[in-house]
Amino acid sequence: MDMETARTFLEAATAGSFVAAAERLHVTQSTVSTRIRHLEDQLGCQLFVRNKNGAMLTAAGVRFQRHAIAMLRLWEQARQEAALPIGHRALLRIGSEAGLWNRMLNRWIPWMRRNAEDIALRCEVGLADDLLQRLRDGTLDLAVLYSPRAVPGLAVRLLLEEDLVLVRVRPAPSAGGDHYVLIDWSDEFQRSIRLRNPELLSTPLSIGVGTLGLDYVRQCGGTGHFPRSLVQPMLDQGVGEVVPEAHPFSLPIYAVHPAEPDVSVLETAFEGLRAILGSDEVTGNSQQGADAQ
Repeated sequence: MDMETARTFLEAATAGSFVAAAERLHVTQSTVSTRIRHLEDQLGCQLFVRNKNGAMLTAAGVRFQRHAIAMLRLWEQARQEAALPIGHRALLRIGSEAGLWNRMLNRWIPWMRRNAEDIALRCEVGLADDLLQRLRDGTLDLAVLYSPRAVPGLAVRLLLEEDLVLVRVRPAPSAGGDHYVLIDWSDEFQRSIRLRNPELLSTPLSIGVGTLGLDYVRQCGGTGHFPRSLVQPMLDQGVGEVVPEAHPFSLPIYAVHPAEPDVSVLETAFEGLRAILGSDEVTGNSQQGADAQ
């Protein structure tokens, strides 16, 4: 079985549809169907039940899924470690959403270079679903995310749960008014806003990266929800104030990794995270698959 066939099988299993799998893989639906049919011929069993609503794994497909994940991950690990820089014992590939690099992981990289010089680093920025896909494919070892969905074969560990506070900064004289700035912290935050304060969704300004949103509020004024640790220096300087809320929001941060990782390398990464977060919460146990949520 070639690796493209393995990727196609896993994508179809996750999407529940050959059409959706074809869109994600940027191939035709007939290509997906042909690859799956050839794989079923090789294995001598049916992997999917096809119907007008999509494609569901059979019992044989469910059993094969974990082996496909393991094969793809092993191949990617072997391919990248073959090109490991001289003098390094391992490669750690880490990805995160942009806002978390700006807030946290930009301090983690220097810690790793000082304390784990024999571990080469590959650092990526991406969207949550893309990073989860890369973890499953074996092209990432660790991802730090706000609200990961449950994916078979991946384990999720709570790193930190921050308080989100509503901060108001008086608008500058030339600014466009004292309006709410909606920050896309996570899917869970968006759902909570929709349930508790749906009127805030009509704001004229929405920003996807929290640090950019905070820069705007500092410069132009307005209100927005931000992690207390991020805004505390600004509040200490007398810039802005916290608006009390009856039901405060929280913002959990998670680390996601394969269920069977390279423990020695991963624990070094978590040691660095503990150091920069100054919190023992990073040592919490991992949870796998659907239990992670």
